[in-house]
Amino acid sequence: MTSSDGEKKLLFLTGRLAEPRLAETVAAMGLPNGSWRIANLGIKVAALMTENIVRNRLKEPLDADRVIVPGRVRMDLSHLAEHYGVPFERGPDEIIDLPQFFGQGGEPPDLSKNDIRIFAEIVDAPAFSTEALVARGRELIEKGADVVDIGCQPGVPFPHLEETVIALKQAGFKVSVDSGDTEELRRGARAGADFVLSLDESNLDAIDGTDCVPVLLPRPHGDLDSLVRAIELCKAKGIPHIADPVLDPINFGFMTSLERYAELRRRCPDVEILMGTGNLTELTDADSQGVTALLIGICAELQIHNVLIVQVSPHTRRTVEEHDAARRLMYRAREDGNLPKGYNAGLLSLHELRPFQDTPEQIAANAKEVRDSNYRIEAATDGLHIYNRDGHHVAADPFALFDKLGVEHDGAHAFYLGYELAKAEIARALGKRYAQDSALDWGVAADRKSEDLTQHAPEGATLKAARKEKQDAAHRRNDRDDDKREG
Repeated sequence: MTSSDGEKKLLFLTGRLAEPRLAETVAAMGLPNGSWRIANLGIKVAALMTENIVRNRLKEPLDADRVIVPGRVRMDLSHLAEHYGVPFERGPDEIIDLPQFFGQGGEPPDLSKNDIRIFAEIVDAPAFSTEALVARGRELIEKGADVVDIGCQPGVPFPHLEETVIALKQAGFKVSVDSGDTEELRRGARAGADFVLSLDESNLDAIDGTDCVPVLLPRPHGDLDSLVRAIELCKAKGIPHIADPVLDPINFGFMTSLERYAELRRRCPDVEILMGTGNLTELTDADSQGVTALLIGICAELQIHNVLIVQVSPHTRRTVEEHDAARRLMYRAREDGNLPKGYNAGLLSLHELRPFQDTPEQIAANAKEVRDSNYRIEAATDGLHIYNRDGHHVAADPFALFDKLGVEHDGAHAFYLGYELAKAEIARALGKRYAQDSALDWGVAADRKSEDLTQHAPEGATLKAARKEKQDAAHRRNDRDDDKREG
């Protein structure tokens, strides 16, 4: 069913502890009256709901078009969707992230689209075998590249260039050849390359008789008039083309080169443009994610639909993933007429917009509800919190907490708590999100550990320790009973 104004109805599933905060957060999102409601399933911790609990406690009919479950639940949502006849969706892990999750118009932001083609260069290609180049090309495509760029070396023979182009094409990849040697570009074009980088008004004949698309450069460097003449020459000959005014490094003409891109767009409103971002990402000792985001933002404004990227320096080892995330973010924000903010945290690796999901007061309230011996760990503005039924302790230094935990004779448990507290300390120092038993999220800067969202992870040291404690207590009671009977 839908509400009277046509808005889709949302149903949020939760537990007792989270219900007040969930209600407050959703109410503040500005969703239309009557378009949402909350179902408390009667369990304390919402993340521990199971498929059976939902089936037994969520009564039909649901009067909802979508059911949102907490991000930390582990169950097969397709089974519930089939049972109730309503889509079940996994929301964010933390309630604080619900506004970003729903984005514009009550829907998660669609980051599947982009309009920038990534040319990813294999540097010093002549030094590698054809098989190695195909393997490297496959890796780049899997990371998000669209075109495998074969980077030739000045003065270094490349006898297997044609063989490499053919092999990459047979693997199903788009291919470009990047060289300052016109003859190598001619060979690449005749072997079937889709693009060659780079030609100018003087050597366009290198692609004669082929369908290869040239990337055009100004000659001499920085001469925008020569680039425009090359564009006009391609138009006269009916040759598809891409123009590259060339991005220069900082302190070597960077600002002037940016002005060239803007001027080219003004002079040639419809020309396809390429920007080689490596002259900034590679040649600036700064985390490359922010540099990439800024350059792709410029591309979005100037309708530059091609970028050439390169990864040589260790600090740019994730440059394909960074460019892929940036082009999706900038496309979505531009299409929505919004700032590139609040859509996705993939380019936020060191810090987060909302690092602490709970205030110290909320953590204290949660701690009072705990009735078991399992330790919970949280990071907040005032320090690291660790608590169970026996106490709640706070400190900025994890070492200040050790003598309060009672694990000096339990190596496995102490190791686990030390590991988690170290993660929490790192997260708090950087302003990152910490969640117990979950890896820190480094955005696109690191691979995420794969996780089965249909079931909870195997129990860790804390639960094993608690289970052992109960078993030992039971054994002690049995021993005492035996002693009494024998007495």
